Amino acid sequence: MSFGDQNNPYGPPPQQPPATPAPGYGYPQQPGVPPQPPGYPQAPGYPQAPGYPQAPGYPQQAYPGYPATNAMPQTMPGLTTTARVLLYIVAGVQVLIGVFAIFGAATLNDASNAGEDTFGNNSLSDIGHASAGLIFFFALLFLGLAGLSITLGVKFSTGGQGIRITTMVYGILGALFGVLILIGAANTNSSAGLVWALLWIGFGGVMAAAMISPSGAAWFSRPRY
Repeated sequence: MSFGDQNNPYGPPPQQPPATPAPGYGYPQQPGVPPQPPGYPQAPGYPQAPGYPQAPGYPQQAYPGYPATNAMPQTMPGLTTTARVLLYIVAGVQVLIGVFAIFGAATLNDASNAGEDTFGNNSLSDIGHASAGLIFFFALLFLGLAGLSITLGVKFSTGGQGIRITTMVYGILGALFGVLILIGAANTNSSAGLVWALLWIGFGGVMAAAMISPSGAAWFSRPRY
């Protein structure tokens, strides 16, 4: 019996060749990154390979142009919300003025027609017809402005820079209209005109300031998906 015989049942077992380590464990994946065993998630900060799902329990990464799954909903700034509410209030006032003006124009026109039936064509009836036509024109103007106010308020959620600039100009013109009313009220010592002028100046100033402010500009420039 020879000790070198490989078939000797009493001899030491034959030595096996060293096992080759499994790929991905024992060798560094990237320079400077410690090796990780198979099945473990990749180190934070390193993106997953395209086309493969990420490990369970780890948040999905956001890609440019696509909203993240945990993105917070955007909320309208407080000053912009105030301007929107003021637009609806102004629209309600404008509707009331337009409706009352239409009734006033119709009443004045009927009175002028009655005067013509009684006294024939006269200068007083002509003045009544002209005044009724002017009042009716202003009634349509206020109703049109009411439609504009409502449209601007509704578009605050989805509108862009066009809505912002239109609202800013609209607020500035409203404030200037209030200044004109204020001048007239000061000349006539009218307390009601003074209150009306201050309301227009305040509402128009707030709307213009909301559109000029950085928060308002950022709201209308926000990305939309």
